[in-house]
Amino acid sequence: MVIERRLSAHIDWPLIAAVLALTGIGLATIYSVTWDVRHSQPGREFWQQVYAIPVSLVALGVCLIVDYRTLTQRALILYGVLLLALLQVHFFGHQSNGARRWVSLGGFTLQPSEFARVCIALVLAMLYGETRRSAKSMGELVAGAAFVVIPGYLILKQPDLGTAATLIPVYLGVVYLAGLRVRWLLAALVAIALLSPIIWKFGLHDYQKQRVVTFFDPEKDAKGAGYQQIQAKVTVGSGGLFGKGFRGSTQGTGGFLPVAHNDFVFSVLAEEHGFVGVLAALGLYMFVIARSLEAAKLAKDRVGAYLVTGIVGGFGFQVLYNITMSAGLAPVKGLTLPLMSYGGSSLVATFAAFGLILNVRMRRFTN
Repeated sequence: MVIERRLSAHIDWPLIAAVLALTGIGLATIYSVTWDVRHSQPGREFWQQVYAIPVSLVALGVCLIVDYRTLTQRALILYGVLLLALLQVHFFGHQSNGARRWVSLGGFTLQPSEFARVCIALVLAMLYGETRRSAKSMGELVAGAAFVVIPGYLILKQPDLGTAATLIPVYLGVVYLAGLRVRWLLAALVAIALLSPIIWKFGLHDYQKQRVVTFFDPEKDAKGAGYQQIQAKVTVGSGGLFGKGFRGSTQGTGGFLPVAHNDFVFSVLAEEHGFVGVLAALGLYMFVIARSLEAAKLAKDRVGAYLVTGIVGGFGFQVLYNITMSAGLAPVKGLTLPLMSYGGSSLVATFAAFGLILNVRMRRFTN
């Protein structure tokens, strides 16, 4: 299947350029922070990220070419595949560092939870867009929430609270457009606040509680739970205005900042390129989000608008949380920075999501 010439004229090339630019910045940062001085070459994480790029481009191309309405009509099938993949992880998944989040595919590993945001956005766009349901009744809200709770629970069991949490803004973005009453949202926030002691006691693991406690006073456990937060602040602050230059990171390459190529890639960017580099990256992310929201505004139907809004909700939350975490302004959580952090599954899923956004914008003039 190829894109008709009249459609290809409406491909959003500036958005593609911004996405590729952020990917390039992330790749350069991974190259820098994983550099092996003894062998004078970057680490395997860099090469694995390089190998993921062509797969990601294919995923973007497929999600761009296939009409998004065709995909939403088959959203329940994709949802079923997602649940099967998550169950596969639960029973037979690859375990690392106390978590079971991956399945082995030949010589590679796949993290199915990274594709949950895209799948949920498709399902909710189908539910509220194709059927023209609104989110003004409790029954309709619960119907949509049910599609989020099941994969969310399976992801929590891995355990992966961060990825599970990113499903919530996907849901909220769609139901808000579908007519969610603001007073209900406020009531939900009040209910969460009232239930917070119960959630704290029974809903969080001990290590998660420790992260929250040390967020307010990391010096209490400076060599334990508070170590990453302290080092992240030091890394960001050491960059100054213009940074230490490419491959000039001492915190990341010296091993002082754990998982610097993944959760804290933004901290390394700040150390190497300073405040100026941070502004450039933030500007690109703001452009990507604004351009994507414009695609939702221009969408020809509810399905497209809901789909894009759901995707942007999850993406925006992930960007905001990771950057604030990297600056020491949020509790440390294993949540990657999309497009920049190391992780093949994350990169492929994010490119697929932007393929759908481009798809909606490109088809805004079709019948």
